[in-house]
Amino acid sequence: MENKVSLVTGAAKGIGSAIALRLARDGYDVAINYHSRPQDAEKIKRTIESYGRRAMTVYADMASLTDIRVMYDEVLSAFGHVDLVVNNAGISSEVYFLDASEEDFDRMTAIDWKGLYFSSQAAARSMIDRNIKGVIINISSNQTEGCWPRATIYGPTKAAVSKFTKNAAMELSLYGIRMVAVAPGYTDVGWEKGDIRLEAASRLPFRRFATMDEIASLVSYAASDEAAYMTGNTILMDGGATLPVVAANDFV
Repeated sequence: MENKVSLVTGAAKGIGSAIALRLARDGYDVAINYHSRPQDAEKIKRTIESYGRRAMTVYADMASLTDIRVMYDEVLSAFGHVDLVVNNAGISSEVYFLDASEEDFDRMTAIDWKGLYFSSQAAARSMIDRNIKGVIINISSNQTEGCWPRATIYGPTKAAVSKFTKNAAMELSLYGIRMVAVAPGYTDVGWEKGDIRLEAASRLPFRRFATMDEIASLVSYAASDEAAYMTGNTILMDGGATLPVVAANDFV
């Protein structure tokens, strides 16, 4: 029996790398997409191979439809099929609404939304062609539920991802393909002690950020047969960050 194959975009670092490693431990062969960190991607590849799984690195700028198509051609040539795609690649540049430029808008929506859209399309077409009842998981954000400053591009882009997941899941159900979105909140992606962003942890209900492994575990579950009746959902995992009107924890 062939091993299941996964492709994780933006897998050279951060949450994407944790997802790639978790899927390898779950028994998947893994294609590791990267854009600007080939050495980090190679390190993830070697770790996955140490688990006894096959792995490959594959370059693509997720803002480029040409790159996306070449990426899928390379993965399918190497592995023959793909059972699971995790669309994780994204950028979250912060810019105030009144200062935002067309370049800011185009770059963020091209990677976080257009790239995810056409990666999903390529994944679904490959699954349908091979009669694979696969899974596509899109990484969204708790910004679909709450509002933060400097996020008038990023937040609506992630809202588009969650809405797209619903619509595409409805169409893909005809082929037995599931699509799910996972929406993390604050996640510790390896920021150094003293980073000002870490100060937000004290204002969260659990007073800490998610770990990358916790997000990877949720992706693992959503991809598994245990979640076989789940499609079209956006699963929020933000430690209750969007529960309070003002996350001050004064009631404790």
